[in-house]
Amino acid sequence: MSFPKNFMWGAASASYQIEGGAREDGKGLSIWDAFSHQPGKTFNGHTGDVACDSYHRFEEDLDLMQSLGIRHYRFSISWPRVIPEGIGDVNQKGLAYYDKVVDGCLKRGIEPWITLYHWDLPLALYYKGGWLNRETAYAFEEYAKVIASHFKGRVRRFMTINEPQCIIGLGHGNGFHAPGTLLSEKEMFLSWHHVMLAHGLAVRVIRDIIPDSIIGLASTGALAYTEQKDIPTPKDLVEASFLSLPKEQNEGWYFNHQWFLDPVVLGYYPEDPENPWTAFKGEVDPADLAIICQPLDFIGLNIYNGSEMVPAQLEKDPSVPGKTAAKENESAKYVFAEKYPGYPRTALKWPITPGVLYWGPRLIYERYGLPIVIAENGQSCNDRIFLDGKVHDPDRIDFLARYLGQLKKACEDDIPVIAYLHWALTDNYEWHSGYDDRFGLIYIDYRDGTRIAKDSAFWYRDVIAENGESL
Repeated sequence: MSFPKNFMWGAASASYQIEGGAREDGKGLSIWDAFSHQPGKTFNGHTGDVACDSYHRFEEDLDLMQSLGIRHYRFSISWPRVIPEGIGDVNQKGLAYYDKVVDGCLKRGIEPWITLYHWDLPLALYYKGGWLNRETAYAFEEYAKVIASHFKGRVRRFMTINEPQCIIGLGHGNGFHAPGTLLSEKEMFLSWHHVMLAHGLAVRVIRDIIPDSIIGLASTGALAYTEQKDIPTPKDLVEASFLSLPKEQNEGWYFNHQWFLDPVVLGYYPEDPENPWTAFKGEVDPADLAIICQPLDFIGLNIYNGSEMVPAQLEKDPSVPGKTAAKENESAKYVFAEKYPGYPRTALKWPITPGVLYWGPRLIYERYGLPIVIAENGQSCNDRIFLDGKVHDPDRIDFLARYLGQLKKACEDDIPVIAYLHWALTDNYEWHSGYDDRFGLIYIDYRDGTRIAKDSAFWYRDVIAENGESL
């Protein structure tokens, strides 16, 4: 058995990470334009001023996608390229660039998936308070209206917000990302809430303009998994994925799915006693939650790794001779597995945990009941051009084979996974890591912008052609 016959295989990118053209054709500045130019904020002071130069070389990238059989392309629009001040006058030259990208996709048989916000907030709005200012959510609604009106009839698939966990947690919690501020927990929650509100307002306006639109979002966060699959979902696995650990044990407590997905899908903030934001959720106006909770068509998940759990002790089940409680009882005790010395990791030192691409979709589907899109998945490698002029990346192929094998199992178990969008199409500017990490199927030589399809790109081409049959 393979993936569903209508399964959508694609690749993904983000505007600031690939475009360059940072000050061309009327584009306004974003918080990342400012942050990356601050000394010490990014690896070796790297900026996205040029990035992959996709602003000028997007045709090459679309040609490569077409040659690899990639038929779905998730990319984000730079809000300040289209509306330089974040609100007000529209930059027609900015829209014209995205016209060329969208039309180029359609001409090549590639369906465009537009992400409205992948972290590049207009700097002018940041100076007015950014996400701390409720008006930013309404500015986002106007921006979404511009995009939906302009691309009506050409684009149906949209994602509103990419990873508020990073927008707020890394941007305002520890300052690793733009704008690099350190807010109080209450200020973080207020900013988070305004991002949620922006999402709901955008969904509403897109649906009004494009009634047949297909809308989701992209979430990331902690997920637990076990190597066992043919069992009822263990209670400990659910709690490890959806309840915060005590803050003193978990510096990244904002990396969770439920504080994003509960309000947007279920209409309320979660019961999560260890999360500092629980103290503030009672101040939320119910009318806001009604706006935030708009009907969605799918949940996008950005999944790279998870935390393995194992049965604490296989106690004999007295009611069934020879069977164990851990095998048959969903309330059997599971604990986090210890990582052994030399456990597999990517070049970015992230753990390699294929089982999360089975349990992640399963846990999210069981909680929210919506189709799943893997909106990002992939690994950073120490790629280089070999003596034969090619880029050989067997570690990425091995990673993808393991993870996609688990995703295939999820599909076979009737978890409605409808698409896989590899992160990333090309190597790109990896935020505070600059150009030090490579996630792409296509190698970018940053000296001159040369593109080279890696071995993994051709491997992925074959996976797409056979719809994952051999995984």
